[in-house]
Amino acid sequence: MIERVRQAIRRTIRSLARPLNNLTGGGVTPNEVTVFGLIMHLPIAYLIAIGSNLWAAILLVFFGLFDTLDGELARLQKRDSPSGMLLDASTDRIKEVILYSGAAYILAKGDHPTTAVWAVAACGASLSVSYIKAKGEAAIATSKQTFTHGELNYLLANGLMRFEIRMVLLIVGLLVNRLLYAIIVIAILSSFTALQRLIFITRKLS
Repeated sequence: MIERVRQAIRRTIRSLARPLNNLTGGGVTPNEVTVFGLIMHLPIAYLIAIGSNLWAAILLVFFGLFDTLDGELARLQKRDSPSGMLLDASTDRIKEVILYSGAAYILAKGDHPTTAVWAVAACGASLSVSYIKAKGEAAIATSKQTFTHGELNYLLANGLMRFEIRMVLLIVGLLVNRLLYAIIVIAILSSFTALQRLIFITRKLS
């Protein structure tokens, strides 16, 4: 079901990317979209920090779509490159650090400041999920084992708490004013996903 939703979003963004590319004459590059999306997470984190949850959620949804737009533009402009993929993946991690910093601030300012530790845990667990995927890719690239595309995709992206799911949970938490609960869920399930990926990849490489 998650994959069907992702594909539906990609189809929608693809239908918007071509008119945007034509309108600008290809003047807007994928990397510019990626960097702009990253910068706009600073005001989103600020909105989270001051408790303006609704606007933070709205902007997160909007700029979440930007995450797909840069990839579609890269394909349209034939600018797919390893450096672009690196920039995209790196900025996603930086976005999470920015967002959880805003969450940690508002939690620390509340009646129970120690709950801010959950934002730190969520940030660390989320980064671990992506780090294990990246190290898994590097380990597979240097190993003598061969995997089909489908096997490799499942091997490196298995587990529930992918980046998109973490962002959806954060958005829901903001919309229903239950940010702490959303962050606790992210922290726990992301930790489980990181461990799951580590065990799964290690077994496959062995």
